[in-house]
Amino acid sequence: MSIQTTDIVIIGAGPAGAVAAGLLRQQGRQVVILEREQFPRFSIGESLLPQSMEFIEEAGMLQAVVEAGFQYKNGAAFGHGERTTEFDFRDKFSPGWGTTYQVQRARFDKVLADQAEKAGADLRYRHEVLQADVQRDKPVLTVRGPDQQVYQIEAGFVLDASGFGRVLPRLLDLEFPSNFPVRGAIFTHVRDHIPPDGEFDRHKIRITVHPRHTDVWYWTIPFSDGTCSQGVVARADFLAGYQGDDTERLKAILAEDPALSRLLAKAEWHVPARHIMGYAANVKTLAGPGFALLGNAGEFLDPIFSSGVTIAMKSASLAAACLGRVWDGEVVDWQKDYAQPLKAGVDTFRVFVESWYAGGFQKVIFHEHATPEIRRMISSILAGYAWDRNNPYVAEPARRLKVLEELCSA
Repeated sequence: MSIQTTDIVIIGAGPAGAVAAGLLRQQGRQVVILEREQFPRFSIGESLLPQSMEFIEEAGMLQAVVEAGFQYKNGAAFGHGERTTEFDFRDKFSPGWGTTYQVQRARFDKVLADQAEKAGADLRYRHEVLQADVQRDKPVLTVRGPDQQVYQIEAGFVLDASGFGRVLPRLLDLEFPSNFPVRGAIFTHVRDHIPPDGEFDRHKIRITVHPRHTDVWYWTIPFSDGTCSQGVVARADFLAGYQGDDTERLKAILAEDPALSRLLAKAEWHVPARHIMGYAANVKTLAGPGFALLGNAGEFLDPIFSSGVTIAMKSASLAAACLGRVWDGEVVDWQKDYAQPLKAGVDTFRVFVESWYAGGFQKVIFHEHATPEIRRMISSILAGYAWDRNNPYVAEPARRLKVLEELCSA
């Protein structure tokens, strides 16, 4: 069996892997990316947050993303029955980007992967990692290529950006059950035919709360080509109560909301729906000897605030910075310098996700007499700035949000 060597192996060419590769190539590192699939390929997580633009720019990929012609996004709109509210991400507490894009992930991920390859990364599609040995001085991966030939590759460090594939957590027995209830999503793309002069703002993702079940919600993500991503998220037992294939189930659940039914009255359902169940995940550790887990490979909370891609890119940025220090001869404590900073923002999102499903945060965002400054602080978190500790709702998310919930419930 042949043995190859490189500075860094990245498992997965999605946003985390591509951004990490771009940043590491700027440091002059030799990078090999092993991607099991062939791009372009479908993925969910299509509504970016403005914070992610910082990492795209940092990796040198901004121009390519801007020129790709994705749907401009400046905020989020929420609806529950007749109640509606909007957050404009340009009006926020934290400094930084206030706009971003809503993207078909097949095309977006290919744009980023192409940029990583142009930066000099050795990108190998249809290469599957079979085994991982991290007990040696340098980690060694056993890989099967598209020709079914098996080889080994030794690296100075391995970054797992495999997303829901969770390669190293599976191979190294790092998976740990999430404390979130088992939820699932049913979703598709439709040609929406929404009138341009209607009540729908294509510059914003729309989140609609089910009229009777406040823990059930729909996403509507418009794209620049007249299509949109449409999905519903609910507990597994709720989704199991609907019969038929995924398209029939999704249509039946959408029909229960009058506003969405009106909005999508002329939609063409040209793509069969699909589903994902039990997506919440956690791990025993985010880093170990010779490896670190990026993005969804480490932990995934919930799609409600579209935080997945931002967390993935933040992890890539943190990991690349740590590796830069390693090659400068510094001693890096991966728990202190990588895992803890990453989890600080993830835990902020976690507080708001848990409050959303408990109903408290919904009362906050729909409150009719919200304080403008507090709305700007909330807008920052919804825009992805969950690591800005100057924001009181980041510095003390649980306590601050609890007080706000009580005020909005009075």
